Amino acid sequence: MKSSACPDFHSLHLSRRQLLKVGGMGTLGLTLPKILGASEYPGGRPRARAKSVIFLFQWGGPSHVDMFDLKLDAPSEYRTPHKAIRTANPDLLTNEHLPRVAKIMDRFTVIRSVHHNMKNHNSAGYYALSGSPPPTDDQRLRDSIDLRPAYGSIVDHLAPNPGSGLPSFVSYPHVVADGSRTPGQGGSFLGKQHDPLFVPRDPNDPNFTLPELSLPDNLSMDRLQARRGLQEIVDRQSRLLDYSGEALGLDAYYKNAIAMLNSERIRQAFDLASEPSRVRDSYGRTTYGQGCLLARRLVEHGVKFVTCYFSRGIGGQSITSGGWDTHGFNDTRMYPIVEQYHYPITETTLPTLIHDLENRGLLDETLVVWMGEFGRTPKINKNASRDHWPGCYSVLLAGGGVKAGYIHGASDETGSKPIEKPVKLEDLSATIYYLLGIDPTSHIHDSQGRPLMISSGEPILDIVA
Repeated sequence: MKSSACPDFHSLHLSRRQLLKVGGMGTLGLTLPKILGASEYPGGRPRARAKSVIFLFQWGGPSHVDMFDLKLDAPSEYRTPHKAIRTANPDLLTNEHLPRVAKIMDRFTVIRSVHHNMKNHNSAGYYALSGSPPPTDDQRLRDSIDLRPAYGSIVDHLAPNPGSGLPSFVSYPHVVADGSRTPGQGGSFLGKQHDPLFVPRDPNDPNFTLPELSLPDNLSMDRLQARRGLQEIVDRQSRLLDYSGEALGLDAYYKNAIAMLNSERIRQAFDLASEPSRVRDSYGRTTYGQGCLLARRLVEHGVKFVTCYFSRGIGGQSITSGGWDTHGFNDTRMYPIVEQYHYPITETTLPTLIHDLENRGLLDETLVVWMGEFGRTPKINKNASRDHWPGCYSVLLAGGGVKAGYIHGASDETGSKPIEKPVKLEDLSATIYYLLGIDPTSHIHDSQGRPLMISSGEPILDIVA
């Protein structure tokens, strides 16, 4: 007979993390009975501090030692050539090209101790976009149903927008890649129904619209539903959805798309033309600038997770396009390119977005994440530039339940490695879920039906307000 004071072990749902904690918690008064008798979070899940996330992915890798972790006492071959300026956070300096960004740094938590060991863009990008380490550090890493889903796909799976007709996850305007498509941008083994609503159009285009969300003049909703019925028959006859991994969830994705076609709320959310010209101008008339404005509109209308990519490619020699991958190859130099393109866009978009969210009362409930897949080498290379550096870099978080004007962790005297409160990308993913009110120990199931925790990291509670 079971004792009423002892839980039934067969009914328990304990995570690996909870079991591992048991051995080391006796001295803190946290014994096995206490862990068995209660969830890791009161009420079974953390309290939601953020309703939405705006994930600003800085593809290519911004230089932490030139932006948010300056090392002014380092030797000249490490020290930034920029002049340092003070920011609204008295403990933080930035460079002379970011005076508007400097004025809003009292709204941010800056994590200076993020680190991993993936030196290739596709591997590091997948790690940053999913919070899960890739099987190998290989530039040839390709998208696969065996790899983890994007953050937004997991949010859509575990905490979708209930009955609103709105997508939970939207991404745009690029599919990022370095040679091949970078994994971690979609639903993967969760199925295509958890892919983002992907918008491959330039929001800076004067004719930016979403024709996918409008019906042709000669096609009514009834006719579309009839066509859908025919499609279902074809699908059943061909057993497409039974045998094709690529089609996993396609049926549900198609149904969601049809529902969106009839949603006035979605059309309004994407209607950038309804914004006053002065607001559009304040974000900058660039693809990324208008993308940041679109992100504000989407969370304002209730979208839970928005990923806006800074660029399609990792970098390049152009001063009018490309990501942050500025090695200085082919007789180019990192600093002129960054100073003329990357910094001005950041200087325009980041302060404008923060002020806009704040003025509309949205910042407290919107988590803004600004990050790349790694930083740049602390030592300047022979091309007067910096190379890939995953050993230590900085990530910015604002709103959505995080502390304002706070610096978490520290790097060594050159910015080469963490020396205080090191943070893994798994910890960052756990923190994002935690702030959204999703238990990071929640499980999803892979393509073989095996349970996987959505994060193997720990929420960074020090940064939570």
